[in-house]
Order: sequence, then C-alpha cells, then structure tokens
Amino acid sequence: MSLDRLQNTPPWDWPRDADTILLKPLRDPKATAADRELAAELAGDVTVINDDLAAALLAILRNNRESDELRGRSAVAFGPVLESVDVDGLVDPDDPVDPDGPADPASPPISDDTLHNIQETLTTLYQDTGIPKHVRRRALEASVRAEQDWHVDAIRAAYTSSELDWRVTAVFAMRYWSGFDDQILESLASDNADIHYQAVCAAGVWEIDAAWRHVLDLAMAEETEKRLRLAAIEAVTAIRPDEAGDALDELSMSDDEDIAFAVEEALAAAEAYANGFYDEDDFDTDTANGG
Repeated sequence: MSLDRLQNTPPWDWPRDADTILLKPLRDPKATAADRELAAELAGDVTVINDDLAAALLAILRNNRESDELRGRSAVAFGPVLESVDVDGLVDPDDPVDPDGPADPASPPISDDTLHNIQETLTTLYQDTGIPKHVRRRALEASVRAEQDWHVDAIRAAYTSSELDWRVTAVFAMRYWSGFDDQILESLASDNADIHYQAVCAAGVWEIDAAWRHVLDLAMAEETEKRLRLAAIEAVTAIRPDEAGDALDELSMSDDEDIAFAVEEALAAAEAYANGFYDEDDFDTDTANGG
C-alpha cells in the first residue's frame, strides 16, 4: 500500500506492514520532502507507532540538517502516544500478545526506554534556544500531552511572549494543564484566528462556564468559520451538557452535513454524560495538533 492510500484509509484498516511502509521514507533522506512529511504525520497514529518508528522520528528530530517542517512534524507525531501513555500506561512486556489479533490503541506499543527518549529529546529541544523556533514550538506542543513539571513555566513563558505563534502554542497547551482559566477566557477575545480557536477548544476541555455564551454564539452564527464552529459545538456540550440539547436543537437540521453530524455527536455526548457514560475520546471532533 502506498503512502497516499494509507492517508486515505482509516488507521484501523491499515495493513500490518504499515509501519514498514512508513519507515522507508523516514529513513531515506533521498525520498521527497512531501513523502517524508506525510510519513511523519501518519507515523504518529497510536495504531501503528512502535519503537522502530519512534527511533526514526527521533533521528529526524535530532538532526539539524533536516528541514524545520519535517522536524516539527516528527515532534508533533509523538503527541498522541504520549497522551495515550499518560492516560493508559505502557504495555507490560510480560503480557501475552496475540500476533494475529488487532492492535490495541489503548496500549501504545512503545517501551519504557522509548518513552523516556521521546520525553528527554522533546525537553532538550524546547529548552535549547538555538533550535529553530518552529521545532521548539512543536516540541512543546507534543510534550505537554504527558505532564512534566517544567510545562507550567513553559506555557506561561509562551503565553507572555510578544510573538503570536508562541501564544498559539501556549493556548493549545492549556488544554492539557489546569489552572489557566483566566488566560483561556482572555484568549477568547483574541483577534488572532488560531489563538481564538485554541481558546474555544481549551474552554470546552476545562468546562469553563464563563465561556458558555461566547461559544454558543459562535456555534449558532452561520458566519463563524467552519473549523471554529465545529469546535464551538463540541465546547457547548462540554460546558453545559444539560442545556446542550435545547441550545443546539435548530442546528441539528442544518443543510451542512458536517455541522449536522457535529451536533448529533455533541447531543449524543450530552446524553451519555447525563447517564454517566461519557468518554470524551468517543466524541472528539478536533483533530488539530497545534497552532
């Protein structure tokens, strides 16, 4: 299967040699930039990442001769597995594995050594001010998905930066650390579209009630940019699940299939929440990795 076919196939339907397909361009500096960047992006899916893919991504990330874009994508690729490990823990090497069974996305197949190598590399790259800014930002965006003590100070420093792109990174990172409600609310008033979007997502994650009216207005307004509107629909459900049904009812009949589907998912999440069965992973419409 080609990289393009992998990109257009749901990860749970990828062939068992998907990791080998992805490794080839990652390890080949003569492969096209587009193929290597796509391979780095796809390699981060928790259904496929393993120690070999992680090693290839780390080699790129540590190599200052690689392009900033490829290094950035390699950093971001670690975000999902770090978050999954942070929530579910590592695979126990003593557990029996069925070689013919499906991969378990709840149990990322990386070793403890690989986990530490990833976290140490991301930390080192972020802290090295001589590293290109794009790579440092992506290193922070990936690293915050598994909490470490230095993250709070890094988020604060990024948020108070005079540079907009660092503030985008900061508000993205606030999804993964509590205690930034004031900054999230402040960012909802930002004129920068990326900061505004990340603030809406973060407000939903932390169920910030003071953001309710703002996100509801965004969800209901037809002129709201689509990505932002979808994020707002999800945030409406997260912030006030008991009121989401009435608030979003008229949107359920939208002619826009994406909007109607997002509302359907949001209302299902609200009902599940009310019944005590809510799992945010089942109703996440946001696939962004950062700013």
